Amino acid sequence: MKYQRILAAAFATLLGVAAWSPSSRAADNTIKIGYVDPFSGPFAATGNNFLKVFNYILEIVNAEGGPLGKKYELVTFDSKLQPAEALIALKSITDQNLPFVMHCVGSNVGSAMIDAVSKHNARNPDNRLLYLNCGALATELTNEQCDFWQFRFTANVDQRAVARVKTLPKSVTSVYVLNQDYLFGQSVEKATLKYLAQYRPDVKIVADELVPFGKVQDFSPYIAKIKASGAQSLVRRTMTAT
Repeated sequence: MKYQRILAAAFATLLGVAAWSPSSRAADNTIKIGYVDPFSGPFAATGNNFLKVFNYILEIVNAEGGPLGKKYELVTFDSKLQPAEALIALKSITDQNLPFVMHCVGSNVGSAMIDAVSKHNARNPDNRLLYLNCGALATELTNEQCDFWQFRFTANVDQRAVARVKTLPKSVTSVYVLNQDYLFGQSVEKATLKYLAQYRPDVKIVADELVPFGKVQDFSPYIAKIKASGAQSLVRRTMTAT
């Protein structure tokens, strides 16, 4: 509850500031936010969980009066966790003149969104929108792909990798590194190896493996390999898409 209220406050502050802008295109007393995430396919549960959280947050913000007395409304679009589908959704959002596009699941989608929003805003200065990144965590999205029109809510992969490596017990001297084979998983792998070498050079990496993205439902063969490797710890990020 405490975390959700902190996130709600941050969300309200950001959108409240934006609502003061004369270019805000809120109709009547509603500010609509285009929300693009997977609501079908293998990662639908992740998208729907985020949707429940943000609907809860906006209920709190709206009940407390909202910015300038306006109400927030999420307009959902299914990305199916595919960049091409997300870009189709973005076209619908810009056609409807919505001032915000929000997305949480999939750094591969986030990468495409950053580029598309930046190009759209450059071409359409009277119909610009802000990309709210609430969960695409790959470090590259705010390093190499840093963009004025992206607002990231959460810590990136490098920040999380440092915390994860530093909290490994001193008794752990061997690890198995396992991640998904796409932008986010590759970013986690890169950061994990980097910070293990920097902060825990005593730790031996017995295996470093990438799992086919979104295709593996039964992880028992991987569990068997991890056990057989003799690794004392598994270092990985969640196998959901972020």
